[in-house]
Amino acid sequence: MLSPALFEAVFTHSPSGHYLLSPTPEATILAVNDAFLQASGRTREELVGVSLFVAFPRNPDDPADTGETDLRRSLARVVATGRPDLLPAQRYPIPVVLPNGETGFEERFWSAVSTPIFGADGGILCISHMTNDVTEQVRSEAALRESEARYRALTNATADVVYRMSPDWIHLRQLDGRGYLKDTADASRYWVDDYIPPEDQARIHEAIAAAIRTKSTFELEHRVLRLDGSVGWTYSRAVPMLDARGEIEEWIGAASDITERKLAEEKLRESDRRKDEFLAMLAHELRNPLAPIGAAAALLQRARLDEGLVRKTSEIIGRQVAHMTELIDDLLDVSRVTRGQVELDEAALDMRDIVADAVEQAMPLVRARHQQLDVDVPAQSMPVMGDAKRLVQVLANLLNNAAKYTQEGGRLRLAARVRDNEVAVDVVDNGIGMAPELVARAFDLFAQAERTSDRASGGLGLGLALVRSLVELHGGAVSCESAGPGQGSRFTVSLPLLAAGAAPAVPRDEAQAAQERGLSIMVVDDNVDAAETLGLLLEVSGHRVSIEHDPLRALERSRSEAPQVCLLDIGLPGMDGYELARRLRAQPATAHAFLVAITGYGQDSDRRLAAEAGFDRHLVKPIDLESLRDALAGASRPT
Repeated sequence: MLSPALFEAVFTHSPSGHYLLSPTPEATILAVNDAFLQASGRTREELVGVSLFVAFPRNPDDPADTGETDLRRSLARVVATGRPDLLPAQRYPIPVVLPNGETGFEERFWSAVSTPIFGADGGILCISHMTNDVTEQVRSEAALRESEARYRALTNATADVVYRMSPDWIHLRQLDGRGYLKDTADASRYWVDDYIPPEDQARIHEAIAAAIRTKSTFELEHRVLRLDGSVGWTYSRAVPMLDARGEIEEWIGAASDITERKLAEEKLRESDRRKDEFLAMLAHELRNPLAPIGAAAALLQRARLDEGLVRKTSEIIGRQVAHMTELIDDLLDVSRVTRGQVELDEAALDMRDIVADAVEQAMPLVRARHQQLDVDVPAQSMPVMGDAKRLVQVLANLLNNAAKYTQEGGRLRLAARVRDNEVAVDVVDNGIGMAPELVARAFDLFAQAERTSDRASGGLGLGLALVRSLVELHGGAVSCESAGPGQGSRFTVSLPLLAAGAAPAVPRDEAQAAQERGLSIMVVDDNVDAAETLGLLLEVSGHRVSIEHDPLRALERSRSEAPQVCLLDIGLPGMDGYELARRLRAQPATAHAFLVAITGYGQDSDRRLAAEAGFDRHLVKPIDLESLRDALAGASRPT
């Protein structure tokens, strides 16, 4: 028979908090062991013989403190049933002495088991109440739950794909695809096949192996198979989670959808590539006419040239200069139109007249290539509102384009018609056609390249971009289609039909333009060759010409000669052409002279500066003789 002293020793020194309570509502403390005294910070003298609920009262200021109520119910169940009762992780704050000497309550959590102890008569002698302070455990679990909740909130808030991988990356344990990739809730051994295109898998495995070997962050931009079946791009980053031994136990990763960024980068690279091709083509196209011009100039320097050879050489120079002028005008036109710096001179027009003028411009090239051009326009008027010069430019450009990219002897067709409150003009050819990818970007800048490999047709690939911009300025649309290489092309221009009753403008009668012969003209240009050749041209046309290269000398001479017309270069030494124009306007002898700016600057801002300085007209070098004659037609003439 074991001695009572042994049982008392086991009770007193048990590692769990343990005390004996009376089986009464007051639950008087009959005995308490050392573990509970240490956990509660009390002494036996403070507790034995005192009601448990007096020794550890509830906090009256804490509405959430239900510890006393719950413990009373547990003890009542023991008395009523005669069976043990368990209270897992019960919140039961206890009073403690605070550093300032006042009594406060410290939040504590206890797990408790209350067991009835029966006497010889079968009645409950006392209740064995064992407690275990689980405050740190409860707080740790709460912190873990909070951390997990915060992690879930973070992953839900981000648009990134979140995933977990096994230490060796063989198994994908979980992936939340965010509607971008396929979700995976269970481990998948063949995740690479599901998410990575076959041609990219070797690169992925190489990067993974490096990250595993060094236990460092996996970081890579790569292609992925998207949920919708397309191939996209992602930036993937995963960090290794290490155990206590420093070994990888899991990888946690996130992947961002960078498909749009990659597409934009590719578009920029393609744009840069086309721009580089364009610049190379521009250099080539500008050098080409320089060779015959240089050879013609050398030929003219020889002695004893007959008139026929001089005329032929001059024609060569004229053609090449016209070609260079066309290239430069295309560049300036595209720049102005794409930046919205072109103002349309709109009037009511008949599209039949526009077609006729455009065909007239295109026919020399069509004849030179021995092609057939069929024109089909209706008998009735096709009224539109627009800039006649610009609309002729649009159709002539499309016709020239069709002729260039159609073999000699080929066939072209222009058909105009009225449909659904719009005027539609089709330009069709049976030429080299276009691949689908070129059709998609035919109207983009610098998109000419692939239509021909030999460049025999020349040009800078700016024409279609200019066509689209000009048509859109008129409120219309332009489209193209082709069945493929060798199948020809169709371009369609659609413009709003002008409301009934609007009368097309009557073209200006060129015969009514004032005759420009017999004018007294002063040419001011510091480029001696340019001034001399322009002067010779004007003299051949019957004008009286004086030439100056210095603006101050020109100003002085103008006071005595009072020229009717002054052709002024802008880039003059000491005083630019704008200032010279202002001074000419300020002196009586030339206050009413007709001032024409002759300059290499042709932007709209340059034209505005010229007008503000007092110029009547603005011509861009090299001067087109027709433009010069048109300018001089408006000059004053002696009575």
